[in-house]
Amino acid sequence: MKQKHAGLMTALVLGLVLVTGAMAQIEEQGEAGDAASQETVFTLMRKGGPVMVPLGIGSVVALALAIERLLSLRQAKVIPPGFITGLRDAMAREPDRGRERGIEYCERHDGTVGNIFRAGILKLRKSEEAVEKAVEDAGSREVEKMKRSLRGLAVIASVSPLLGLLGTVYGMISAFQTATHVGMGKADVLGKGIYEALVTTATGLTIAIPVLLVYQYLNSRVDALVDQIDEMGIEFMASCVGAEEPSA
Repeated sequence: MKQKHAGLMTALVLGLVLVTGAMAQIEEQGEAGDAASQETVFTLMRKGGPVMVPLGIGSVVALALAIERLLSLRQAKVIPPGFITGLRDAMAREPDRGRERGIEYCERHDGTVGNIFRAGILKLRKSEEAVEKAVEDAGSREVEKMKRSLRGLAVIASVSPLLGLLGTVYGMISAFQTATHVGMGKADVLGKGIYEALVTTATGLTIAIPVLLVYQYLNSRVDALVDQIDEMGIEFMASCVGAEEPSA
């Protein structure tokens, strides 16, 4: 758990550095250009209003979550190479203490796969159905943990367009209110207000689309890992369950 929090904090700091650097670069480019004839992305975003603040925070959090999950859901981290072979060898090395050796091996490989097969080994002295049920239950819990860790990305992808639309609505209200004061004949004032109001919608969609793509990619990665764990479970049932006789 501490490693997970440390990884998330590292990714968050990295995200803040990247965003800050990008914003500084945009600002420098804007200052170098002709401010009278062309607005920069940075100045335009500043005109998006207060809604740009939660959108900016959401983009940084999404970047941090994406980096942390990409690192945490690597196959080598979730499924250590040669795990089943090592487990089988550890249990066969001392047949009289195979169950204990298997538990020790799983505890040394603390993580998703280690937790799943440790639950099965604890039931080895019972029936094969009990072992299978323990592996399935532990697998369901671990899969739920992996899926739950992606919900933050799904929330940001869903909320960002809504925040952008909300900012546009507020901007439109402000634009029409300004046009009412200066007179409807000032079409340029109304057009400028609508133009600035649409910035938040564009920003919300710009954040939501890549975040949604990353979420779907990570979700498919979890599904692929689950398929591999299922195959390992079948191999475990075939090779390791027979090492212990069920108790009467």
